Amino acid sequence: MLTVSEIRRKMLGATKVSDSIINCIHEQRLLQVWVPKIYGGLGYRFGEGLSLLFEWAKTNGSLGWMLTLCAGANFFSRNLKPTIAKELFSNSKTCFGGSGMIGGTAEKQDDGTYLINGLWHFATGAPHLSHFTLNAKLTENGLPILNENGEEIIRSFIISKNDAEVIPNWKSMGMKATGTYSFKVNNVKVSEDNSFIYDEFFTNDALDRIPFRIFADLTLLVNYLGMASHFLEEANVIRPNLNLDPFHNLIKEKLQKTLSFADDIEFTLNNSKLISSEKQSEIHQFGTFVVEDLSHKILQIYIQLGIKATHTDSAIYQIFSDFFTATMHSNFRPALEDGEFPVLNG
Repeated sequence: MLTVSEIRRKMLGATKVSDSIINCIHEQRLLQVWVPKIYGGLGYRFGEGLSLLFEWAKTNGSLGWMLTLCAGANFFSRNLKPTIAKELFSNSKTCFGGSGMIGGTAEKQDDGTYLINGLWHFATGAPHLSHFTLNAKLTENGLPILNENGEEIIRSFIISKNDAEVIPNWKSMGMKATGTYSFKVNNVKVSEDNSFIYDEFFTNDALDRIPFRIFADLTLLVNYLGMASHFLEEANVIRPNLNLDPFHNLIKEKLQKTLSFADDIEFTLNNSKLISSEKQSEIHQFGTFVVEDLSHKILQIYIQLGIKATHTDSAIYQIFSDFFTATMHSNFRPALEDGEFPVLNG
């Protein structure tokens, strides 16, 4: 078991998560935090899993982000037929990951299989995946298959890593070790059993019924909070005279609120009640404000740290770059009209 200090040392300046760290993750099945225990996963409850993701993001931003998105993709174990899920996740190294975009087509064959072709972007953890997940338009004889409303049908698929060509094209200033790459698929035949619909489940658990928007909001939010907490640790090393206690307390308060949301959501679902659209909006607005507030405060502190904080081989610079690269994710990025300038709350 590696210590936090050892992991941080290995991750400083890294462009890929090392084998020793990946092996440690596999040994603890941390990529299967949301996989039900009946399939061999950890089967964590919502708040329990969020606490774990916070700690990993606090250890290192790239590592926490990769763990969060790959574990999130493994959530799809619940959407697969039980025989398929049990077979796949009997292996502690099984790890899904992929893209939410619709990047290609799935041509229906006479034998009921599908022929997959396309290009997908932003598959986090690509070097470490056992399987890629993708969304594709269903076609037959080259024409879109339509539903009863005349709309194109989109289906999700999983394919072996051996059937995908990884394109290492990540060029952003941060999150360099997340392995967030594009991938291409050419004429790969996939069984119907390896397709799924993201809101249809074969398990019966409260977590199955968590609205995707809430799941995405809260799993990403703990990453921002974790990175901000790590940022304060390193800022204190550079400028120990700064009073960072108010920011520490803010992070602790927002984390507790996040975990409280998770507990409330699971309690509601366990009592066979639905999550209202108002509650979903409340959680999303909370997350949006927290990320905005964290961003503003990190900038305020960063400009007080001096030239050392701009050294590209320093821990503080890596955290800064990771955090603000992560804020480019569409989840909490504010939607602005052309010419509009965002106003940050102090």
